[in-house]
Amino acid sequence: MKLKQILSIAAISATTAIISVWAFGKFSQKRFTGEQEAGKIPANYVRYDGNNKVPAAIDFTAPATSATPAVVHIKTKTKAKQVSNNLPRQRNPFSDMFGGEMFDEFFNGPRMSIIPEQRASGSGVIISDDGFIITNNHVVAGADEITVTLSNKKNYKASIIGTDPNTDLAVIKVEATGLPYLIYGNSDEAKLGQWVLAIGYPLNLDVTVTAGIVSAKARNIGIINPNNNAEAKNPVESFIQTDAAVNPGNSGGALINLNGEVIGINSAIASQNGSYIGYSYAIPINIAKKVVNDIIKYGTVQRAYLGITYVGENVSEEQKKAEGIKDGEGVFVTGVTENGAAETAGLKKGDFITKLNGVSVKTGPEMVEQIARYKPGDKISITYTRDGKELVTNAVLKNKINTTAIVKGSSLIEKLGGEFATVDKKTAQANEISGGVVIKKINGGALKNSRIQEGFVITSVNGDEVKNLDEFNELMKNIKGNIYFDGIYPGFTETYRYPIRINDN
Repeated sequence: MKLKQILSIAAISATTAIISVWAFGKFSQKRFTGEQEAGKIPANYVRYDGNNKVPAAIDFTAPATSATPAVVHIKTKTKAKQVSNNLPRQRNPFSDMFGGEMFDEFFNGPRMSIIPEQRASGSGVIISDDGFIITNNHVVAGADEITVTLSNKKNYKASIIGTDPNTDLAVIKVEATGLPYLIYGNSDEAKLGQWVLAIGYPLNLDVTVTAGIVSAKARNIGIINPNNNAEAKNPVESFIQTDAAVNPGNSGGALINLNGEVIGINSAIASQNGSYIGYSYAIPINIAKKVVNDIIKYGTVQRAYLGITYVGENVSEEQKKAEGIKDGEGVFVTGVTENGAAETAGLKKGDFITKLNGVSVKTGPEMVEQIARYKPGDKISITYTRDGKELVTNAVLKNKINTTAIVKGSSLIEKLGGEFATVDKKTAQANEISGGVVIKKINGGALKNSRIQEGFVITSVNGDEVKNLDEFNELMKNIKGNIYFDGIYPGFTETYRYPIRINDN
């Protein structure tokens, strides 16, 4: 065989082998690796073409990133307190045999009891670059020390500027400048189904963002009441309800819209076990903004009153029949206060209030929310129906004492309701004290509602010693939160401690 033939046969054999190996490889690849052919779309994707893509998911990163630096972690501490139980003393049956004091503690127990130190935490919203912060009243009530931690881990000591138990709101302040803060949104524009984010520090965790929708508005859940807080005499509840997850520690944090604006202050959860089970509640920012401005400007909330009694929701048929309540749209007026704003404007029992300043009100909470935005002396229009006819009148809102005057915040000394004087040297020496302030007379106020008696000598306020009236007055200027007095009754050896509850209402 010639060389040329041999080379030809070898080349053909090699080419055939290469083609066979390549074909087998492609076959195996198709069969075993599941490789998808570029550009080929299976039949089940027939509905999706270049002009019919699924919309991109909503992106929460922009509002969350903007808002989280302005939401703070609030930690509070309430010092341990020694409290006199002031219980009636039982007669010691062995007093005649062994003397008056022996076995006395066994039968009567200690005259003083200890309330241990308490710590708690919540959240807050910075509303100005110079350190004003909104939070819930229940977050800071009674606190002796308040620490604010920003998302960047910087810590500040805070002081209470003012509180409003009726809305469960408080304003605190840190001494700082150039802080991030949240822009106010408009809670009236919140719509059912709208996306919102809840930001706070739940369960002592770091800053946390959760998402949900507005599921209801003007919700009244009865959580702000005298049973929960004795100072809440005229509660205002008109919550924004959401399904954003909120847990203990979120209180006082922000509810924001997708523009990063704060539209509510998270305050409560619907729960049977203390933790989130589906719904949370926020105070509308339009209410909070008014409360905050009043506290900062006047020292107390300027609460306006329409001067009516009205029917709440879920009224039984029996109650309707007993009180003569008719069916109709709006808020049914069951009575008017004498010389109050409503009576002066011509409203009567049996009227249905349907609008305030053109804003529709169908329920009590909706009406309360609108009135809460005004102060005494403000003039509003009221649309109401009487005997099927729609009427409009104007009313000038009044304060709690039925005048239009601005209510000034009282000093703590005035709220105590007593007359004080420096204890005389003779009494101080006889009772082995270095000085103090004697309560000469109790006129009313917080002292009247406590168990303290006239003649009591105050030797310290919240643990700080006082020797004279000047020191007492200076200490009272700087106190925020609860107060307790330590002292003696001249002629008795025991030291007593009295907690004093200051009621802003």
